[in-house]
Amino acid sequence: MKLIVPSILLILAFLFGGCGDSTKSTNEDVKKSWYKGNLHTHSFWSDGDEFPETILDWYKSNDYQFIALSDHNTISMEEKWIQVREDSVYQNSFKNYLARYGEDWVDYKTDSGKVHVKLKTYAEYSKMFEKAGEFLVIHSEEITDRYEDKHVHMNATNIQQKIDPQGGNSISEVMQNNLNAVLKQRKETGVPIMPHINHPNFFYSISLEDMISLKGEQFFEVYNGHPMVHNMGDSTHISTEEMWDQINISYLTAKKPIMYGLATDDSHNYHKMGKKWSNSGRGWVMVQADTLSAPALIEAMERGDFYSSTGVTLKSLEFDKNDLKVEVEPEAGIDYTISFIGCLKGETEVKELKTVEGTTANFELTDDILFVRSKITSTKLQKNPIEDIKYESAWTQPLLND
Repeated sequence: MKLIVPSILLILAFLFGGCGDSTKSTNEDVKKSWYKGNLHTHSFWSDGDEFPETILDWYKSNDYQFIALSDHNTISMEEKWIQVREDSVYQNSFKNYLARYGEDWVDYKTDSGKVHVKLKTYAEYSKMFEKAGEFLVIHSEEITDRYEDKHVHMNATNIQQKIDPQGGNSISEVMQNNLNAVLKQRKETGVPIMPHINHPNFFYSISLEDMISLKGEQFFEVYNGHPMVHNMGDSTHISTEEMWDQINISYLTAKKPIMYGLATDDSHNYHKMGKKWSNSGRGWVMVQADTLSAPALIEAMERGDFYSSTGVTLKSLEFDKNDLKVEVEPEAGIDYTISFIGCLKGETEVKELKTVEGTTANFELTDDILFVRSKITSTKLQKNPIEDIKYESAWTQPLLND
């Protein structure tokens, strides 16, 4: 991918401790690179069905530069043993795990004919896989909470200490309480910790109004690769992409920081593949940062220096002097549609402001535009789709006028 350092507009600082940077970057001489990563992944530490090492090896072997194992309500630092399931799939998986990593690494025992394995902690598995400038494992937790029968999940990327679910008397209060706990830890430690709201349409638990009520959140999942999260909505619920735009119309009207959209795997299943299973490789972010480190990646994302994808790769992404330019890294035989989607000031709905069939397009932000983002759709079918999302796409982040 050709590196082009954009003069990206930096967005207002986070509330609750000043997350983010309210200044505009003027240092375009710093060499930056694009890094591919997944921020939402599960293992045997919670409800995933594979060892952390095997999962990390898959991502590293498939050209990811960073990964966050974000298991439910744990930071994978205590002692935990699992029993290998009797299903031959898992028995063979353990045998492969043992053969690959060896008796010196794998701590296991047999009791009453059942094999029990001690899971490696974050400190252990990250040390095995990390390589400076090439692969990074970010410490994360999926804070998993409920209100009545509704599910409220929030990832904390680069977490330093475990955060227990905070609870509350409504969906919005549960969300805000957990968000406040993440931002409190960030402020107290001085370490960049990035909260993001997961799959709001999971059991249709989180409404647009709940999202709009948040104070201090800057990220949510516009695409999640789990088969039960309803990215597309239904006849009575809006899609996450429509939710994204409505959030930003409300946020900007209220002079709140803009909301960015993430694409993630939310992978749980590593043995059974297909639309019924939560598999790896469906959604990721491409972050432009000066170094491959958790602080650099988070700071870049808080500036909007990233895009989200389910397959489309961008050759360049530039924003300079209110001109947004998008260039796709083309694949032979594949066609691309680049749409610029935005909202005019004083209006309450977004519209397609410009559409180009091709691999390069640009859009000038005029004074009457509240924000604009680009969606790139290809004619290439996704290898392992969910819902009725057939084709590979990418989303750039919303931009405002200088």
